[in-house]
Amino acid sequence: MNPDPSISSSPAPGGSTSTAVPPSTEWPCGHANPEERILSVAYGLFSRRGIRDVGVNELIERSGVAKATFYRHFPSKDSLVLAFLEQRDKHWTVDAVISKARSRGDTPVEQLLAIFDVFSDWFRQDGFEGSAFINVLLEMGPSHPLGKASIDYLAKMRGHVEALAKEAGLVRAEEFARSWHILMKGSIISATEGDLQAAQRAKEMARWLIEHHRP
Repeated sequence: MNPDPSISSSPAPGGSTSTAVPPSTEWPCGHANPEERILSVAYGLFSRRGIRDVGVNELIERSGVAKATFYRHFPSKDSLVLAFLEQRDKHWTVDAVISKARSRGDTPVEQLLAIFDVFSDWFRQDGFEGSAFINVLLEMGPSHPLGKASIDYLAKMRGHVEALAKEAGLVRAEEFARSWHILMKGSIISATEGDLQAAQRAKEMARWLIEHHRP
């Protein structure tokens, strides 16, 4: 994969029930200051189009900020992508998936299975674009700093699953979480292919996995 010259870690000269998950086209925050405006625009563009297709000039124009202002808040495009991934983790992984799954089940096992109910709603949303972490990892590769960051965020998601597995009293919780995460990622890819039943198919396999890890 050829490096994109617009993605660089070097500073710029002189100086950025209904809905299962928040729409990826907007970052749920106020836009009173330039940093928030830039990140809000980046959140939508990176979610829909990936990293390489979005240039700094477009980000500056859509944010309505001066170039110097952009680079004062985000010294490189990489730094903005890292901020995007951090927000995606907070608003998608934590707020939209784990918190909603926990609210839908009374027991840890029910909450684990509810992850796929949350996914089922998400897969049917207009503008469903898949997992930003998977997308960035595949686009940039595992050796790129942004790919490595995506791997770390995917591992955090797996950590939430492992915590629920331990609460449920399942054995070999780490192994369980890795297998469960395969079902999660696989269902996202299948949904991206157009299979709107992917989450429910994964949920059925998830029930078998739970039984395999009961004491």
